Amino acid sequence: MAKDKIQAIRGMCDMLPKDAPYWETFAKTAVDVAREYGYMQIRTPILEQTRLFKRGIGEVTDIVEKEMYSFVDSLNGDELTMRPENTASVVRACIEHNLIYDGPKRLWYMGPMFRHERPQRGRFRQFYQFGVEGIGFKGPDVDAEQLLLTKRIWERLGIKDVHLELNCLGQADERKAYRDELIRYFEAHKDQLDDDAQRRLYTNPLRILDTKNPEMKELVEKAPVLTDFLGEGSKKFLASLEKLLKAGGIDFVINPRLVRGLDYYNLTVYEWITPRLGAQGTICGGGRYDPLIGMLGGKDAPACGFAMGIERILDLMREEGIVPKYKECDAYIVWSGPNCDIYAQTVAEKLRDAGIKAILNANGGKFAVQMKRADGSGADYAIIIGESELSESTVNIKPLRENLPDYGNQLEKPVDAAIEYLKAARHNQ
Repeated sequence: MAKDKIQAIRGMCDMLPKDAPYWETFAKTAVDVAREYGYMQIRTPILEQTRLFKRGIGEVTDIVEKEMYSFVDSLNGDELTMRPENTASVVRACIEHNLIYDGPKRLWYMGPMFRHERPQRGRFRQFYQFGVEGIGFKGPDVDAEQLLLTKRIWERLGIKDVHLELNCLGQADERKAYRDELIRYFEAHKDQLDDDAQRRLYTNPLRILDTKNPEMKELVEKAPVLTDFLGEGSKKFLASLEKLLKAGGIDFVINPRLVRGLDYYNLTVYEWITPRLGAQGTICGGGRYDPLIGMLGGKDAPACGFAMGIERILDLMREEGIVPKYKECDAYIVWSGPNCDIYAQTVAEKLRDAGIKAILNANGGKFAVQMKRADGSGADYAIIIGESELSESTVNIKPLRENLPDYGNQLEKPVDAAIEYLKAARHNQ
């Protein structure tokens, strides 16, 4: 009797080797750019205390109410949650380890997050984010810096079809006045609210503005706008940020309906959006969260940051026809003949000692088949070893790409000379 196949949990996907070039290209690009701006890596645990997210994100947000993977640890009774986002975790780490005692910190992270959402294109239950946090910076210069950092990532990846939407949420008292007015407005049109909006009316009315229900579109468009409730300080902050973004060559639009889904935001909020991915068009979102450090028990300090959805960015790269340059190795070693396997292994190790990525063909086989594998690996060079090379302690170098010097020829060289040739060729590429 055949056994049932065990499959991945719904919404949690495998990364297959064919996807590796995209993942590796994104990771290297994002990390390189972050480091160019002076950001340093931080890693936080996947599991945190549930109350961290309830207090930080907000108990009446969709994430906390409906999407978190939470459970009670049967060994000690702790209430734990697999992190649904990482800003609260980073802030918790900063408070716990007193990271900003000697000044503000620029931090970056990358890793998996977990939300129990309905799986669809660009939305998974385990998904990956790259993000940065500026802890201790009052802005708006660092807000602009992070948007310039993001723009530079798009440019390095070759992504073009993306635009920035920006809004200002003001401060807590301004948002409260707006919240009260929003409740009055929606109360007067309660018969037009769907079940989701009815549920949010008194707990989180700003989230009604994010509705995807087309039947509520006109009602939302006529609702009061937050910008009418901003004080002079908030207006000045937004104007300064706009000036910095224009100076940095970033095009943007002000979207007064943009509120984001987390309670800790104030002042700046933004989203980078593409029309190419349908309903999941937001590939990066962030803003300022000055209240969060105090909310989580630390000494009040300003902060801002963003998170990118990596899977969505990789989808966008494919949609835009971006194909990462990728090769499995620099040199592929082809061999045939008695005792040549031992010599080929020795050559392969010498290449690796010299920093040259090398694949040694496994189990020998026909020369034509091995050369096809060499070409398919993306290697620039095939290193050919036979009985003649074994007896002379040499190798034959065959360039595999038309753009390489000596393409169409084979060069027989002693091993050390071959290594120097390959190192020089790599340096000149």
